[in-house]
Amino acid sequence: MRRRRTEKRTQTPDARFASRSVQRFINMVMVAGKKSLAERIVYSAMDSAGKKLQVESPLIVFDKAIQNAKPLVEVKSRRVGGATYQVPIEVRTDRGTFLAMRWIRDFARGKAGKPMQERLAEELVNAYQGTGSAVKRKEEMHRMAEANKAFSHYRW
Repeated sequence: MRRRRTEKRTQTPDARFASRSVQRFINMVMVAGKKSLAERIVYSAMDSAGKKLQVESPLIVFDKAIQNAKPLVEVKSRRVGGATYQVPIEVRTDRGTFLAMRWIRDFARGKAGKPMQERLAEELVNAYQGTGSAVKRKEEMHRMAEANKAFSHYRW
């Protein structure tokens, strides 16, 4: 290996729940450096999702939504000979969390007609219940990996 591995930066926990994962999600939702706006969006989305599901803590809703949307395997393109194969690879836990957060954020952004807080709350509720676009995306990824498991020996 030519270059040394970069050490992981630890993020400071968020102010309200003291959770690193919520802080990561806030940073992911943030656009153009407007962190206070991103915090307001995420916290109000978590509160309304918690109220909708009647859970004592919105953090429980958030964690379970991320857990339900987190993929276990993904496919990566691998070129062998002249052919490109979709090779199934296990997902590291931090990458799985990142993908789940990104999918929830992107599907909330993709909806139209409502404020971002409501769209994000809806997406969190759906992911918590095991439905919704992010969970469908995870299942689709698992199906693709299952269909291509014959090429798993090309793993690197």
